[in-house]
Amino acid sequence: MILVMYSNEKKEVEIMTQSHEQDIRVQILDSFLTTPHRHFEELAPLHSSALERDPLFYGHLAAWYFEKGSVRDHKVLFIAHLMTSEYPEFRGAAWMLLQQQAPYEVARVLDHSKRVIGKAPRSLKSAITRYLKTREQNVKQFDGAALRARDDLKHLYASLRIKPGPRAQAILFDEQPPEDSPLAALKHLAKAESAEEQAQIILKHKIPYTTAIGALKEITPAVLTMLINAMTPQEVINNLAALKRRGAMDDQAMKALVERKLQEAQSDKRVSAFKASVAVEAAELSGEIARQLEAVTEAQVKRQGKITRPTALLIDKSSSMHEAIDLGRQIGAMVSLICERDLFTYAFDTHAYPVQAQGKTLADWESAMLGIYARGATSCGAALQAMVGEKQRIEQIIMITDANENREPWFKDAYAAYVEQMSVKPELILVKVGQASEKIEAACKALGVVVNVFNFQGDYYALSNLIPLLSRPSRAELIDEILEYPLPERQVAHA
Repeated sequence: MILVMYSNEKKEVEIMTQSHEQDIRVQILDSFLTTPHRHFEELAPLHSSALERDPLFYGHLAAWYFEKGSVRDHKVLFIAHLMTSEYPEFRGAAWMLLQQQAPYEVARVLDHSKRVIGKAPRSLKSAITRYLKTREQNVKQFDGAALRARDDLKHLYASLRIKPGPRAQAILFDEQPPEDSPLAALKHLAKAESAEEQAQIILKHKIPYTTAIGALKEITPAVLTMLINAMTPQEVINNLAALKRRGAMDDQAMKALVERKLQEAQSDKRVSAFKASVAVEAAELSGEIARQLEAVTEAQVKRQGKITRPTALLIDKSSSMHEAIDLGRQIGAMVSLICERDLFTYAFDTHAYPVQAQGKTLADWESAMLGIYARGATSCGAALQAMVGEKQRIEQIIMITDANENREPWFKDAYAAYVEQMSVKPELILVKVGQASEKIEAACKALGVVVNVFNFQGDYYALSNLIPLLSRPSRAELIDEILEYPLPERQVAHA
């Protein structure tokens, strides 16, 4: 009898321990999937806490995030915190991940490690030394890095007292770049008098747009054409407003070149999904260019996953919820692109209003929500109640709200009724805007409902972080996928 009781107690402890681990991992994952761009020192406590609470999950999350995540600040911090951890396998993984970064990101890893974490171990110096020497051995790669990030490279050499090779010394410290280097070409570009000579220098050495602009007194159409030709698809997107101001959209040849770059952006893995859509508004673009930017966003979103569960998108339209309505259009366009099952959309105050877009573009969603205005009181259960009446069965809910419900039907009651009537227990992704409360989280905890919280703070680039939450059959499977993601291993030959 005593052995049986002990066995049962042991099982209960194991179950409680597993549940606690799962809760911690859900909290960590929520934080990393939803935190937008901020200062590094503000994000550091999140990384330190996650590494301390569950180092195994944190390490695999770091490796997984480099493929699936979209916030570069987190990638920098993952490397810094892994590299300065007590676990050799984590330091080895960070060593390998650092080799993939741009010079400015490596510089940020170093600065964060020294200034915020408070240490720069030998493994970090070893990784950066290898990073710099590998680039020195590839003249084209080093020259390209020096052209775009000369100050960052100097900072890495000087801060860690790494001796530069002859070419690096000449380019970075002696101010005497070899004649075959882009830095020497940049000096010639500043002195070139004819547009033809300038264009040839830009084309031959692939001088970046922002670098060339600073060196030239006048930008002729011929020079601007060569600059566009030398730009990556992401650089074109980033500089569309400036290109428009310089007349690129009024010249048929240059416009055609821009359109070709945007076509390439659809399949370029380095292009951010939502920078294209933001560029439309920033540059006030319309017509074919705007349509191509929408196609870029569509292609990049589709690359990130598919939604295979029937889904509800519920948008708070009560008083002061203008931001929720705007965000609802963006998320609606994103979700509809990758949703392979039913997608039911409602705006709500104390009543629910069906929203039916005729297509999958942002313009389609703007048209569908033309009559939706922020007014009225708030009932977060209104849409669920309406879905019961329509017999609409879903397995996950995206709710955009401040969660300050003040009228019946309350979310808790409506959700319980939905579960009873539809025989399904949907997971909830709560996208919180404005001065949000924790009422919905408290209701979900009481109901035993899985809730994932996305605190939106105006960063549309971070919206693609929702896709991993929506595209997995369950949160548990997503956590399992992360834990199974292999850590990069440092090769002996790199020692």
